[in-house]
Amino acid sequence: MFITKLLKGFAIVSLATTIPFVASAEWTPKKPIDFVIMAGKGGGADKMARLMQSVITKNKMSPMPLTPINKSGGTGAEALVHLKQKTGDDHTIMVTLNSFYTTPMRQSKLGIDVMTFSPIGRMAEDTFLLWVKSDSGITNVDEFVAAVKATKDGEWLMGGTGSGSEDNILTDYLNETYGLKIKYIPYKGGGAVAKALAGGHIQSTVNNPSEQDGFYKAGKTRPLAAFTDKRLAMYPEAPTFKELGKDFSYFMQRSVVGAPGMSKEAAAYYQKLFADVYKTAEWQSYRTKKSLQGEFLTGDGLKSYWSNAINVHKGLLKK
Repeated sequence: MFITKLLKGFAIVSLATTIPFVASAEWTPKKPIDFVIMAGKGGGADKMARLMQSVITKNKMSPMPLTPINKSGGTGAEALVHLKQKTGDDHTIMVTLNSFYTTPMRQSKLGIDVMTFSPIGRMAEDTFLLWVKSDSGITNVDEFVAAVKATKDGEWLMGGTGSGSEDNILTDYLNETYGLKIKYIPYKGGGAVAKALAGGHIQSTVNNPSEQDGFYKAGKTRPLAAFTDKRLAMYPEAPTFKELGKDFSYFMQRSVVGAPGMSKEAAAYYQKLFADVYKTAEWQSYRTKKSLQGEFLTGDGLKSYWSNAINVHKGLLKK
């Protein structure tokens, strides 16, 4: 299918060779740095941002603190517009996910061109799994498909972060591939989605490991399959969709970007800062514990990654 081929191509490009950071930064921040998060509290992006903030603070890596600011409105539109309004600002950076691409496409009136944003660093690529409640009686994808088909159209609820987002794309994939009519329910953040599943307000999610793992360890939720190329060490019991005969995988960027028009000196400072964060034991441990993949990318390498992802997601949204 068209959607499968597109996602497969995206997954391959996502493993591109990193571009090493070589510049030396003489610029340093003169006031606290606004660290915008284009998602709600408790989700993967929020947890990642607050961990990086703590790593920077603990290791005294910046003379000025980073202040996390959640802006989740409009599936990240609020954050994107905010950063655009900060054009030329050397003290505003943002944590992104794939809505960095899809929200400007879906909301063209925003006038956002993400290729004008300053590329600081891709810290990882996050993974997705299909989740259900442990007491649902569903233990595999075949049983999931049968359960969805046994409900009335639109009564099976899939929770996800925002409309037209990564979670929405994966729900559309499941509907198309398995002939389902799952109703997608948007939430402001992955943390809220995870709680909704554990509480029985929805029947399934495609949460990232960092969002759902606490409920999994508590025995409340179960992963059925992973949208990855290989099984995740965290959930060895969950096969990949490729193992199930679907040539399909999908990943989400976890990147840091700067405002459009940021000075080259400031961009170089942040590129080195987050390259150093990436190397820390704390970040590498977090990557392992949360099944994050992908190497550090910055500069032209990161912009090339964005360009490819934009083309892929244009096809996905058109589909």
